[in-house]
Order: sequence, then structure tokens, then C-alpha cells
Amino acid sequence: VIISSVQRHARHSFFWQFVFHTYTTAFTLVNGNGTPKAQGYSLQQKQLLLGLGAISYSACVGALPLAFMNRYTLKNSLMHLVVRKLLPAPLLGLTSAFTVAMVRSPEFDNGIEVMDRNGKVIGVSKKAGEKAVMETALSRAVLFGTTFFLPEVLMHCVQRARIVKNPRALGPVRMFVIMSVLAGMLPVSFSMFPQCGEIKRADLEPEILSSTEETVFFYNRGI
Repeated sequence: VIISSVQRHARHSFFWQFVFHTYTTAFTLVNGNGTPKAQGYSLQQKQLLLGLGAISYSACVGALPLAFMNRYTLKNSLMHLVVRKLLPAPLLGLTSAFTVAMVRSPEFDNGIEVMDRNGKVIGVSKKAGEKAVMETALSRAVLFGTTFFLPEVLMHCVQRARIVKNPRALGPVRMFVIMSVLAGMLPVSFSMFPQCGEIKRADLEPEILSSTEETVFFYNRGI
């Protein structure tokens, strides 16, 4: 996150965002819901291919603002502010959510297990899988989008107030701010939705409901 945020060349930005999304994709693979099973294809192979495609696409999109800046010399200060300072944050948030949705797509294609209050598996639900993936994608978007956006705002305030008078000290200060925001946002992101997700009876498929009278069901959301 830190290295990606300080890049000024599109090629370097692409490389470091590729590394970043590779790590987050591997983390997503390890910590997803393990319900989906292979049916006529290698599930692991499919997830790896989807992950590689999502990583490449996300790295390209993330480097796009700098490529635009390098390709066209923009003299307008407002355009510099938008392209270099404001645009990377929502792009990183969206691409982080996108990689989660792509890698864990088998969960809403095939469904995940839902349980009653006693932990007994009632069935496999695609709607629960979709809910689990969307919640995880949203929490990931908030985590990295905020981590990119808030330090830019804070550093702008620091520079305007001339709190740091030595220009060479701005780099270490920026790194400290990014690390602080990231450390603060991690527990916020993980606690946005409970690890053991809850879904109401009305939101499940009818074939699952025929075997039970429970009104609330639970599932493993993953992180």
C-alpha cells in the first residue's frame, strides 16, 4: 500500500499494484468459504485463472491515472489534484472489491453451507454465498479505499499548515500516516460484518426451508 501510493510512473505503479493485488488475492483464497466443490472442472484451477485475470486487470486500472498523466502533460492544477490525489483511492477500493468478487465467484455460483442456531448444516445456498462475497468485497473496498484517500487529505492539511518545515521529512511523515490509517482501518474493516453471517428465512431458497422451521440461519462469511 505504501509503495503503491508514492509511485509517480505508470510502469512502476503497475508492478507494485500487481504485487499488492497478488497478495490480497492469495489472502482471499486462503480465507474464503470452503463449501464449493469441483464439479466437472478443477475448482482451484478456475480460481487461480480468475485471480490472475483479476490481478492483471486491477493493476492496469490502478496504473491508468499515472499513465494518463505521463501521456498528457496537464498544466491544470485541478486535473493534477483529481488524477494524482483523488482518483487512486476509489480505484483501489473498487479493484480490491473486484478481485474478491472474482476469486470467490464459485461461492455464489455453487452456494455455501447455511446452519441453524445449533451449528447443524441445513443446506447449501447461493443467496447466502452471494451475501457473504458482497459483504467481504465491501469491507475490502472500505479498507483500502480509505487507506489511500485519508492520508492524502491529512498530508494536504499538514502541508497547508506548514507543520513539517523540512521537505525531506514529508516522505517519512507520509509513510507514518499511511501506516497509522491502515492499522486503524483493519479492525474497522473486519468488524463491519460479523464473521458468522446471518441470513433470514425469507432470503433463502424454498428447497432449503422445507426441512426446517428455523427463522434465522448462519453462514461463514470468510475475510
